[in-house]
Amino acid sequence: MHKTTSRRYIISPNLQYFSQFRAMVAFADSTLRQLTDAKSNGAHLVLKLLEVVACPYDTQKTAVAFDQEIPNEQASRQKLQTLLSEAPDGGIRAWLAVFAQVQFDSRRCTRFGFSNSWGVFQAYYEENLLLHTPPSTIAWIGSTQYALTYLPSLMTGRLFDLGYFKIPFFAASCVLVACTFLNRGLFLTQGVGLGIGCGFVFSPAIVIVSQWFSKRRGLALSATTLGAALGSIVFPVVAQKLIPLIGFRWTVRVFGFMLMAAMGTANIFLKRRLPPVNVRGGLFNLKAFRNKAYSTYCVSGIVILLGLYTELTYISVSVIAIGVSKDFSFYIIAIANAASAFGRVSSGLLGDKIGALNTMAIFTAITGITTIAWPFAKNESQLIAIATIHGFSIGAYITLYSAPAVAMGKMEDAGRRVGMFMSIIGFGGIAGPPISGAIRTTTGGFAAAGYYAGGSIIFGVALLLVAQYLHLGRLWGKF
Repeated sequence: MHKTTSRRYIISPNLQYFSQFRAMVAFADSTLRQLTDAKSNGAHLVLKLLEVVACPYDTQKTAVAFDQEIPNEQASRQKLQTLLSEAPDGGIRAWLAVFAQVQFDSRRCTRFGFSNSWGVFQAYYEENLLLHTPPSTIAWIGSTQYALTYLPSLMTGRLFDLGYFKIPFFAASCVLVACTFLNRGLFLTQGVGLGIGCGFVFSPAIVIVSQWFSKRRGLALSATTLGAALGSIVFPVVAQKLIPLIGFRWTVRVFGFMLMAAMGTANIFLKRRLPPVNVRGGLFNLKAFRNKAYSTYCVSGIVILLGLYTELTYISVSVIAIGVSKDFSFYIIAIANAASAFGRVSSGLLGDKIGALNTMAIFTAITGITTIAWPFAKNESQLIAIATIHGFSIGAYITLYSAPAVAMGKMEDAGRRVGMFMSIIGFGGIAGPPISGAIRTTTGGFAAAGYYAGGSIIFGVALLLVAQYLHLGRLWGKF
């Protein structure tokens, strides 16, 4: 008699046909899953298939093996979801990322730093370098900075999702430093060059910080913008002291050396936590706009930016217009930005408690009111009061506007979603200050410009609440 064994061939008929068929189905399912994985090895799969078809095997062991393989596949697919849901909310690497962004926010020469201090340059250009140039034309330099900080985010957000971060960030750092030293051709260097450079570093840095924090994201984002407030305080005071001593061009180059050190720190410490994900939809994911809340939020950003930077752009000019000393025009920007530092931290903490959109709506409404009131200030004390309140309140929107865009979808697509939002609202940033300047030139004063800018901000706040209602089903809530 021949000794019976448990070894069988897949193609041989026997009573264990059902178990073999079940194992083959499990193998086919597993193989299809692996074929969808970008990292799968085609040769390995072919060898595995030949092994199963041509070689004898123990049916019971094979069935068990395939039963175990399916949960392993599911576990690997769930790994990314686990990473997405378990942000550390602290730790050395997380806070080093925050520190790195504080460094380059505090010294980079656009939007944060120069742009929040743009009113100083607007006044200096009107009074000195560009004496016979209309204010609305000069404002295009600053508004181009604002806009180009946002517009490249569409590209940089998508590149970040695909894993391209370090090289674009380093290249943009070099552009920033070069344009600071080559400060001839103000529109090309201070407007276009610095704006594009900041656009390539700004959006990815926000997403990196958002990857490291979840429950404390508002606090982390507010901490990063403290650097912006610090730079906005330092730049006007340093400029006021150095321009008479070494001239305008070398003053800007001093800022360039500061920027060089800051960007070096950022290149070392900014590291992503999550792996890159090639999500569907291409560079511009139109499907994201099927989310009515997200679409409304983007429109609200455009409307708010049409007026948000008007006061910071023209307050130094208005100081001179009412007869206050030119030296005070430098310090009024520093006062507003010092108040902004407290506003950024307060809004971050409050945003973690009551929600980012709720916090933004309250603070930004106050910004709109102060923008309307600013042209009616007639002395130093009134200007200081308005600048302080305005600076405190404007910090909330600057700090938190990326948080709702991150929350309105999956984290693996956050880079592209934030990038689309920032690129879209950039159109409001580039148009707002020149429109205000044109209104001022036409009317001969700042009152009409204040009404226009403040009204735009308040209307944008109403749209913020509409976006929240569409997302939560109620006007007030946290998400």
